Amino acid sequence: MARYISLIQFTDQGIRNIKDTVKRGDTAMAEAEKMGLKIVEEFWTMGAYDVVVLFDAPDDETVSAFILKIGALGNVKGQTMRAFHRQEMEGILAKIK
Repeated sequence: MARYISLIQFTDQGIRNIKDTVKRGDTAMAEAEKMGLKIVEEFWTMGAYDVVVLFDAPDDETVSAFILKIGALGNVKGQTMRAFHRQEMEGILAKIK
């Protein structure tokens, strides 16, 4: 499975309901599992982003569906990027001629 990183910001609704953030994280983990993703780790952070999530997924389409489903709830917005492990990056670099 591929690794992804999501940088999450709370919406106005999400910050108004901040006391539920851990519970919402648990719900997101359960939903991810149903959709074939695995949330590896969640971090609540300080700075430009409120939460950083690392997860594994079978493909970009599954990630997109999950992110859209979570975003439609209205508590968070963010951006998601594909992340490459060292070994994967070495394979990518090997393709450069």
